[in-house]
Amino acid sequence: MNDLTSQKLTWKQYLVVASLLFGLFFGAGNLIFPLHLGQLAGANWGSAAIGFLITGVLLPLLSVLAVAITRSEGVYDIGKPLGAGFAIVFMVLIHATIGPLFGTPRTATVSFTVGVAPFVPQNMQTVSLLIFSAVFFGAAFAFSYHENNILSNVGKVLNPLFLALLFLVFVVAFLNPLGNPQTAPITAAYKHSALVNGFLEGYNTMDALAGLAFGVTVVTAVKSMGQKDEKSVSKVVGKSGILAVAAIGLIYLLLILMGAMSLGHFKVSDNGGVAFNQIVNEYGGIFGQALLACLLTITCLTTAVGLVAAFAQDFHKHFPKVSYHTWLFLSCLASFITANIGLDEIIAWSTPMLMFLYPLSMTLIVLSVFSPLFKKDGTVYFFMILFTVVPAFGDMIVAFPNVVSQSQFGLAVASLRDKLPLANMGLSWLLPALVGLGIGLVFYYLKTKRNTLN
Repeated sequence: MNDLTSQKLTWKQYLVVASLLFGLFFGAGNLIFPLHLGQLAGANWGSAAIGFLITGVLLPLLSVLAVAITRSEGVYDIGKPLGAGFAIVFMVLIHATIGPLFGTPRTATVSFTVGVAPFVPQNMQTVSLLIFSAVFFGAAFAFSYHENNILSNVGKVLNPLFLALLFLVFVVAFLNPLGNPQTAPITAAYKHSALVNGFLEGYNTMDALAGLAFGVTVVTAVKSMGQKDEKSVSKVVGKSGILAVAAIGLIYLLLILMGAMSLGHFKVSDNGGVAFNQIVNEYGGIFGQALLACLLTITCLTTAVGLVAAFAQDFHKHFPKVSYHTWLFLSCLASFITANIGLDEIIAWSTPMLMFLYPLSMTLIVLSVFSPLFKKDGTVYFFMILFTVVPAFGDMIVAFPNVVSQSQFGLAVASLRDKLPLANMGLSWLLPALVGLGIGLVFYYLKTKRNTLN
């Protein structure tokens, strides 16, 4: 009898894991943000798409590869080279942001606002959201209650249904285009900085953060398929991750194109949810709206399942006195409460956190992927993170609503942050991070040379 560690997965099993990753990554934001980007960029959709694909596809792929290469099981392991204290704080911040505070509640509010709200009278919106979000997170709790069933529930059931519905939308939209994307009007911000704005728009997907957080969920699922040793688990995660993000990238391109084409019939909408609503109603009327409601609810539910499960698994692992099911319940309850604050408030307060956490996550992902080159040396990690965290904090303060950004403290931080290169693009952290990386590598080289001489 072959040892479980030597089992080879079939291509169908790889596709199931890739489907799991796809379902965990692809949520409401992945539908509405690229569509809105296409409307904003117009004829410059190609440059904007390149920027968006860097943060929306390449970074999530690198985050999955970071988990695979470092043989990590979650966010904590990615931050551990900087010490247990930093790793715990980083894990809590990531899970809070993509979990109960912003990301998970958004899965319910977007699916309700775009898919369900058009069917509900205005005076019943608040109560309807309360009921919808209760049912939604009740379903998320049920689907993620048994850890070993997450692979089956998301990878084999919910995800194929979502893809079938989305494929139907694309077929109709591209057989009957609303306009020519090459001649679509371009908004002012995208006339000269389409690539950078597309890059920053990709932050909103939260997928680079989610890739780190989902590590524990995916690793658990792969191990349940008979892959017990770390090397084989890493290989499966890496290969499946490439398949998953390739599919996501293709869908992003089609959505961006669809958004640009829609300008032949509609003006630029307030957000991608409104745009999706308009497009689907144009093609399908009430039937199209019902289809959109199903589409959004399914894709949001798959992401919510992954988010609440990853939250519960990571927190139970590091705070084991509280059971997985209790953490799962707390995550669903907190998400339900936050969801009823409203979509606009969630987006307004999540953007600053993303401006802070994305630079830190990007540097940690890059360091993890290339860690074999410097043997995961903590010195390299320390200097690059140190030089990243300060300007990233400035970007966060500037991005907060006026109650923070226009306060005396906020204006003082902004005046210092504005002196850094690329600050006007929201990338004030980039050059300092590279300087920190250079300093860290020099210290690592000198230490290695000294050890060799000794």
